[in-house]
Amino acid sequence: MAVLDNLLGIDNQAELARVEEKTTKIRAKELVENHIIDDFEVGTFKGLSQIHHYLFQDIYPFAGKIRSVDLAKGQFRFAPVLYLEAALKEIEKLDQSDFEHIIEKYVEMNVAHPFREGNGRTTRIWLDQILKKEIGKVVDWNEVDKDEYLTAMIMSPVNDLAIKELLKIALTNKIDDHETFFKGIDASYYYEGYTEFKTEDL
Repeated sequence: MAVLDNLLGIDNQAELARVEEKTTKIRAKELVENHIIDDFEVGTFKGLSQIHHYLFQDIYPFAGKIRSVDLAKGQFRFAPVLYLEAALKEIEKLDQSDFEHIIEKYVEMNVAHPFREGNGRTTRIWLDQILKKEIGKVVDWNEVDKDEYLTAMIMSPVNDLAIKELLKIALTNKIDDHETFFKGIDASYYYEGYTEFKTEDL
């Protein structure tokens, strides 16, 4: 497996993963503790890009930038680079006035997968920002089972019912609670296999 080009010159995948987890969790913590995320756009690609750039600015030269390569996970191919910018413009226009539409928009952004790395972690924060603004709730990711979530997300481009049901029962009104956010970051990273550091301890 090729190690992604990074600003730190790390050429070992395990070491890069470790540094990435620690550094980006510190940045995620700053987002809420320093109210940085409050100035980001909500529900737009620009807002998503702002989150991605802030999280990954110390690690990757492509932080916040649309990917220039096609990506696939298993048999699933994400939006081709050729159509990516057009797809992102269409996603921005999607309704986000209620829970059902917000999750549909989230699913579409996941299919777009606009960045070279870090899409899942970034887009879950973006989703919570939309939910917070529009319905006064966020997902308590600590209450969302990893296997059920990953299975539901794989199914979501064809049928989004499972992901809607899974996330609906995990909604909380603790929208400004830092502990809920930190534990949510840890859960979000756990989905991607990052488990070494706890956000609240950094």
